[in-house]
Amino acid sequence: MRIGILGTSWPYRGGLTAFNERLARQFAAEGHEVEIFTFTMQYPDFLFPGKTQYSDLPKPEDLSITRTMNSINPFTWIRTARRIQKAGIQLLVIKFWIPLMAPCLGTIARLCRRKGIEVVSILDNVIPHEPHFWDKWLIRYYVGSVDRFVAMSASVQEDCRRFLPEERKGLVALSPHPLYDNFGEPVAKSEARRILGLPEDKTILLFFGFIRDYKGLDLLMKAYAKVLSDQGPRTKDLLLVVAGEFYNNGEQYTALEQELGLKGKIVWHTDFIPDERVRLYFSAADLIVQPYKSATQSGVTQIAYHFERPMLVTNVGGLAEIVPDGKVGYVCPVDETAVANAIGRFAQMSTEERDALFLPNIRKEKEKYAWSRMTKVILTFEI
Repeated sequence: MRIGILGTSWPYRGGLTAFNERLARQFAAEGHEVEIFTFTMQYPDFLFPGKTQYSDLPKPEDLSITRTMNSINPFTWIRTARRIQKAGIQLLVIKFWIPLMAPCLGTIARLCRRKGIEVVSILDNVIPHEPHFWDKWLIRYYVGSVDRFVAMSASVQEDCRRFLPEERKGLVALSPHPLYDNFGEPVAKSEARRILGLPEDKTILLFFGFIRDYKGLDLLMKAYAKVLSDQGPRTKDLLLVVAGEFYNNGEQYTALEQELGLKGKIVWHTDFIPDERVRLYFSAADLIVQPYKSATQSGVTQIAYHFERPMLVTNVGGLAEIVPDGKVGYVCPVDETAVANAIGRFAQMSTEERDALFLPNIRKEKEKYAWSRMTKVILTFEI
């Protein structure tokens, strides 16, 4: 089959790029011809909260990537639809993440459907983490542009169905976010810590990814301060590492660090983490902590599964669906005391106890998240 993927790819960076390119490689491995159609401009610079949208890596040689659409220029949407048609695309797959992209992606989808191209959308989110009053109108426009949907969590599946008429509610399949296995193999913990300049004798808690308000870093910092103040056995050996770029004002976290007396007790690596260094952070960590205040699903959990690291997540969105409590980590309410208690329990265990408790379950659980399962759902709508 000739398959098109419409969305973020090189030269842009981040999780959307990683997902779309990994999906393209899976389709290609299954014998399909794949072309990615991506942006000439994704966000106007004034709307982008990070330092840069762009990767400094060369174009992937194994992927066919066409830069063709400007997210705010309707003439390029028409051009993109024509290019997709001329390429002989039979199935168009669109990764949807924010309503802001609905006019661009939805219009291209509508133009392609008129020419008999089937459109399937993978849903990161339907209702955004940081909502605006115009979101509902944009979402309705987008969902009316698509033939079938693949949600990556039950909460997103239900959100999508809310915007569909009764006769279309059955067109939303569920397939969990696949493993992010494209960051290489693990390295020895001691070697990863040496390269990153982290101490070998600490229990490292890793908060990873873009730092935005809804991800709850402030909640984690307060919980971390509680654990350290308890002065229990082994809590003095904890170290919090924050690795990711600020998408909001970082000064609030600096002020909170001072207020909580955490100066020197947090390691801040707040530049963008390039793909080739991701494995170092996960290999160096003991526990991946995601204290989100709202969520649907998270690519961070799927990186953690790949590197076989236990996780602490809050019970929001679809996170608890993929992190069985007490088996591969902890699921907590969005509450600093509950998060602190879970971190404290983890801190009291030896490395051998942690491995015996979590590692077999992580290895069993990660088998559910193969990319072949995602492509099967996209192509056949069968789980």
